[in-house]
Amino acid sequence: MLIPSIDLMDGRIVQLERGERLVLATDDFEIWVARFSDYPIVQVIDLDAAMGRGSNSEIVRDLCARLPCQVGGGVRTPERAVELLESGARRVIVGSSLFGPHGVDTGAAGQFASAVPAERLIAAVDSRGNRVVIHGWKTTLSISPRDAVRQLEPCVSAFLYTHVDDEGTLGGINKEAVTSVARATTRRLIAAGGIRSREEVDDLAALGIDAVVGMAIYRGLIESQK
Repeated sequence: MLIPSIDLMDGRIVQLERGERLVLATDDFEIWVARFSDYPIVQVIDLDAAMGRGSNSEIVRDLCARLPCQVGGGVRTPERAVELLESGARRVIVGSSLFGPHGVDTGAAGQFASAVPAERLIAAVDSRGNRVVIHGWKTTLSISPRDAVRQLEPCVSAFLYTHVDDEGTLGGINKEAVTSVARATTRRLIAAGGIRSREEVDDLAALGIDAVVGMAIYRGLIESQK
C-alpha cells in the first residue's frame, strides 16, 4: 500500500533531503488534501515538533478532520499520543520517546502501550548507517534497527522504518535494508526513504510492506491520486 506523506515545517508542507536540506515547500494545502482524499491512510509528520522548535498542531488537527491520518513528530508523552487520537488521528507514530541513551527504553514503551491500543500505535525506527537515529535524526544510538524492532514488537502493531541515508534523494529504496528489518519482526512494516517509482511500491507490497512516499509524489514521479 502506498501511504502519501505530508511533512510540516513553519506552517508549510515541505520535503527535506536526508532530513536536513529543504528542497520543496508549499502552503497550498487544498490541492494536496484533495489529491490524497481517497487514500486509506495519509502520514502527517510535524517536523517542528520533532525538532523541538514549536509545532503545527492546528494544521495537524485540521488535516485529521479532513483525511484519515497517522500522525507523528514530537510525541513525547502518552498523554500527547492520546490527545492526537482524540483530535482525530487514526494512528499515532512514536519515535525518539521510545529510546534512551543506550537503546530501547522498555519502561517508556510500556507506558505508551498502556495508554494507546496497540492497533493504533506505530513505532518509528529511523536508521542511518545501520544505527538508530533519534531527536530529528541528530542523535545516533549504538542499537541496530533490527534489534530495536525485536525489543519494541510487544508494544505496537506496526513499525515505520525510515532509511535516512536515502530519505528525500529519489535514489531508490534500499530494499536489502528494508527486508532485513521486516524479517526481524512479525508486525506490519511501513518503509520510507528514497522511493522514486510505483514499481518500488508494488515490489514492497508484494512482500507485505507498506510504502510512505513524499518526494516522488511532489515531484510528479508517482501519481498523487490513488
